Amino acid sequence: MRVVTHAASNVAHQETPPEVFWDALFRDTKGRIVSPPGLDAPVADSHAHLDMLHHPALSLARASAHGVDFIVTIVDPTEDPLYTFQNLAEWKTGAHALLDEWHGNALREHDKKDAPGTSVIHNHAPALPTHVPDLRVIVGCHPHNASKYTVQVERIIIKAAGQPITGAIGEIGLDYHYDLSPRFVQQEVFKRQLELANEMLLPVVLHLREAHEDGLRILQEQGMPLAGTLLHCFNLDFATLKPFLDLGCFVAFGGALTFKKADEVRDAARQTPLSRIMTETDAPFMAPHPVRGVICGPEHTVFTAAALVEAHGVQGREAIQLLTQVYENTRRFFDRDTSSWQDNPKAQEVLYAHAKGVRSNG
Repeated sequence: MRVVTHAASNVAHQETPPEVFWDALFRDTKGRIVSPPGLDAPVADSHAHLDMLHHPALSLARASAHGVDFIVTIVDPTEDPLYTFQNLAEWKTGAHALLDEWHGNALREHDKKDAPGTSVIHNHAPALPTHVPDLRVIVGCHPHNASKYTVQVERIIIKAAGQPITGAIGEIGLDYHYDLSPRFVQQEVFKRQLELANEMLLPVVLHLREAHEDGLRILQEQGMPLAGTLLHCFNLDFATLKPFLDLGCFVAFGGALTFKKADEVRDAARQTPLSRIMTETDAPFMAPHPVRGVICGPEHTVFTAAALVEAHGVQGREAIQLLTQVYENTRRFFDRDTSSWQDNPKAQEVLYAHAKGVRSNG
């Protein structure tokens, strides 16, 4: 696991990981098994930090087991820009191996299903698929790290944007809660990355914390990214959200949607058009109820998806339609048309300038 020094919670960089259960079951902070919500539709996690997890392969396998089959993970070029790209294949291989092992265990348990002590497995274990979730990467300088933004960092972003697996620029924006970089620096770096997104024909994933007014102003002044904008990890009221929706933004709801005192977040989700909603985790942070307090993984998106269904007061076929719409929103947003990017003269000009700069400085 990579240590991330700016992580806002010790959960992301514990030197001694908590007890690990190498199975597909959910557990709460006391190790008790928690039943999954049993959704009958695909789910997507539009925002996870796989590089911060102790066991990314385990989370990918669990996500697959619970129907989370599309995951977007984050790369910040000021931290370790190659780590995720270099390890994705290994994580997927490890997830495949775990799924194969769980399938074998499930078959053996089925053969002895009447044996004592197996009821827990049959009551809680999901029906296991065989494929690993589809993955996309987004790359951008987090506002915490805005002071580290350099020409070289920008070149890394541009190069990563040329990879077919890269689906957006992000997470970028403003964070006035921690102020780890001066606010004026955050704003300038945010503006520059908005420009890059337009040049590369990529959508943008926004991080705004205690800075929504300035974030909205900058979007209005700069102009909305042509390929789309997603406001990630929304946990406030609809009055705060509406101006962003009016500009055409998508919004992603995470674990906060499930918190007992988050009625204003659920109200915001109810009032948001389904065509604009996505689900996320922000793993390893903000695990949803009823597993709040554990290290969050993309597999936990199912609890947020269930809370979204409950907030909209639907069930049965309507619930499946809602979840399918939300899932398709995410796929369309991040599944960019690489052919249109490759045919875009401006994007090619930017990539050529990057390559030329590397050669001239090499």
